[in-house]
Amino acid sequence: MSTQESAIAVERSSTRKKALSAVTAVVIVGAIAYAAYWALVLNHYESTDNAYVQGNVVQLTPQVGGTVVAINADDTDHVKAGQLLVKLDPADAQVALEQAQAQLAQTVREVRTLYANNSTLVAQIALREADLARAQSELARAQDDVARRTPLLDSGAVGREEFNHTTTQAASAKSSVAAAQSALLAAREQLAANQTLTDGVTLAQHPNVLRAAVKLRESYLALKRTELLAPVDGFVAKRSVQLGQRVQAGAPLLSVIALHQVWIEANFKESQLSSLRLGQPVELVADVYGKKVSYKGQIDGLGAGTGAAFALLPAQNATGNWIKVVQRIPVRITLDAKELVAHPLRVGLSMEARVDVSQTDGLMLADASRLSAQAQTKVFEQGNTAADEQVRKIIAANSGRAGK
Repeated sequence: MSTQESAIAVERSSTRKKALSAVTAVVIVGAIAYAAYWALVLNHYESTDNAYVQGNVVQLTPQVGGTVVAINADDTDHVKAGQLLVKLDPADAQVALEQAQAQLAQTVREVRTLYANNSTLVAQIALREADLARAQSELARAQDDVARRTPLLDSGAVGREEFNHTTTQAASAKSSVAAAQSALLAAREQLAANQTLTDGVTLAQHPNVLRAAVKLRESYLALKRTELLAPVDGFVAKRSVQLGQRVQAGAPLLSVIALHQVWIEANFKESQLSSLRLGQPVELVADVYGKKVSYKGQIDGLGAGTGAAFALLPAQNATGNWIKVVQRIPVRITLDAKELVAHPLRVGLSMEARVDVSQTDGLMLADASRLSAQAQTKVFEQGNTAADEQVRKIIAANSGRAGK
């Protein structure tokens, strides 16, 4: 090998070493940079793409059976709480209500008779007491006549026939007193028996009236329940009811979904759970909008068990064919209501969740009970109030003086 070729070989070897050194330096610097980035940034976040939009799917189910005569909403329609959605045939319920109204009116009048009988029986007792006093006066007079005539009988001043007649009158007067006493006792017992049905209660609170009023309320509510109202604001979905269909109580007809109250259920691996705390901020991205739309949320709760534990067919880990599978825990994430208005979500959409776990001083599980109702509706309260008002009007119209 010539001197020139040796120089070229040495130069190439030097160049190769410099290139390798440069690549090695770049790799080392990249590794250091990534390690620093992981320690300062990535280490403070837990993320998952196993996250989906969840919401309250409120099923509209009838409380009474009937035939569908009207449908006022269809899939994708927006409805307000209290809006009429489905109407059932009210004919049978209307007949039952009219019967209950008539029965309540009749019962009120019958109970009025019980109260009126008290005054009648008091007057009857006064009459029986007068009869008894008159009978006792006649007995005393007859006994005086017998006492006066007895000494005169031996002297012949009073005849035997007259004396016998006086004695008979005294016996008759005594029988009249006994009869008057019995009649007075019967009248008093009859008053006591009637008072046991009326004492301590007003006409409106009488048990018979209350029983008839309950029947009327039941019939009134059955009539009102032929009109199925939307319990919450939301969008109609899964409508399966059809006109003319005979539906039974409890059969699902359609669903109402409140899209303004949705949340995210993110399923984190069990190895990620140790860093998650209640109240930690979460950044979320929806597949439907892509990276250009970001949602802000926070952890509201961590599930009490894995998804597999609550499956329809839970895993039998004690069997011999067991295979270890990484479990996931559902984590509930609440969203900002204003962001939901600007960019609405639908139940079941896929999401990506990224939790900032730099602050771990929060709770892993809630330690306090919920003090207020998680959800409630006042849509059905109007029916109860209207039923009470109808009962009051019927009682007032048939109570007369006793109801005043």
